[in-house]
Order: sequence, then C-alpha cells, then structure tokens
Amino acid sequence: MSSPFQLAACAEMLWPEKPLAWRAARLTELGFGVGLWNWPDWDFDALEATGAHFTIMNGYLRGRLADDEGADMLLGSVRETIEVGKRLGVDRLNLHGTGLGERGVPLWQHDTTTGPMWLKARDTLHRICDLAQDHGVTFTLENLNLRDHPGCPFNTTADVLALVSDIDRPQLRINLDLYHTQIGEGDLIRWCQACLPWIGEIQVADNPGRLEPGTGEINYPAVARALYDMGYAGPIALEAYASDHAEDALHAFRSAFTVQPQEATP
Repeated sequence: MSSPFQLAACAEMLWPEKPLAWRAARLTELGFGVGLWNWPDWDFDALEATGAHFTIMNGYLRGRLADDEGADMLLGSVRETIEVGKRLGVDRLNLHGTGLGERGVPLWQHDTTTGPMWLKARDTLHRICDLAQDHGVTFTLENLNLRDHPGCPFNTTADVLALVSDIDRPQLRINLDLYHTQIGEGDLIRWCQACLPWIGEIQVADNPGRLEPGTGEINYPAVARALYDMGYAGPIALEAYASDHAEDALHAFRSAFTVQPQEATP
C-alpha cells in the first residue's frame, strides 16, 4: 500500500558524502520529493537536470520579522530568493522568526517577545504575502525549539499558529515541524488538529537524535493514522539524519506514514 501523503525528504541531511544533485536524483528515483536549505552554493544546472520535484527551501538568507531594519533586510532577501525558487519550481519557501547561524543558533535573540514585536512581525508577514501574491509563490513559517535554537522569537508551535491564523492568507502557511513540537510542547496530535486549516507542510524526525521514525520516543504511525483520519493528505517531509544507511531511513519513514485501511465494524 502506498502512503496517502505527499512524501519528501531533506536532501541536505542524507548521503552527506555525495553531491547535492546526486542526492536529489536518488530521492527522485525512490519516489520522494526533495527538500533543500540555503541556495548560494548550489549548482542550479545540475539540480534542474535531475527532474526532481523540489518541495521546500529556505525562503531567505538574512533578516528577521520583528524590527524595522531586520524586516527590510528580510524583504530584500525574500525578493532574491523568490526568483531562485521559481527557477527550480519549489512549492514552498520557508521562514523563521530570525536568521539562523552556525548550528542553528539565532542571529537575533530575545528572551521575551513584546507586543510591538508581534505587531511588526504581523506587518512584515503581510508584506511578504503581498510579494508572494504578486509572484504566485507560497511561504511557510516554521516552528522551532528553544533547546536547539535559544532565544529565537516566534519559535513555538503556538506562536506560529497565532501569527499564521491571524494573517489567514493563502500565501502563508505553517511548516509544522513535529520534531520541534515534541521538544517544545509535545501533544503532537492535538497540535496537528489545531494547525490543520493552515498547514502547508509537516516535517518529521524522531527524538532524541533527530533521526528517522522508529529510532526514538515518537509514535509516528499513530500520528500518521491521526492525520489520515482528520483528512490531511498534504506534504510530509523527513527532515532527519539517517541512523545508519540513508535508504533504510527513508524506508522507515515511508513505512511510518503508510496508513493501512481499517476494517469496517460489523
């Protein structure tokens, strides 16, 4: 039985010894969409030649949501990245509350997110939606966790849901990263239910370790069943490292998100 979801995987986390275009081609051969991160060092001709379906990439290289200087920087970076995304036919361009540096440490850290920061973030995201509407592209806003990304503004699942649902425009969806939700809040199925009307993509990895499903504490087959039962049939992407062989990790991912039909009750 095939998965009822649109499965993809982050090419930059698998087969680290191989060129990126090779990884994208191999994922395509295995029937997965291809997720990417930052683009300055990519060989675009090689990526285009793979024929891959690119599902998501970072939608900016610099900037932040919640202050004037950072917002202007973010909008400039977004304009540049939109053209890259359109060249590769990427489905979604991903955002965070602020740019991330080495090992994911936020470049602009705040322990408290103030009222003016919320208002500025809302304004910045509306400006991004205006750009997205003009160019026919879609952005996602991703939740993170404060253990791996200390001081990141608008990091929680609750923060991302509050912003995206308040803006409520089709150009901005939620990138619901369940690895981060598990660390920050837990209660994965109820967060899926709460975010459902605004989900653009779901990303998964097990915890601890950020490895493939089945290596940690998360019952991903139960999550998959719940998503199926609530009518979700959209993108689910493995954003995880492989505990051993990449193809074994991808098999575990596909198996976790292959939902068997339930027998009718007599």
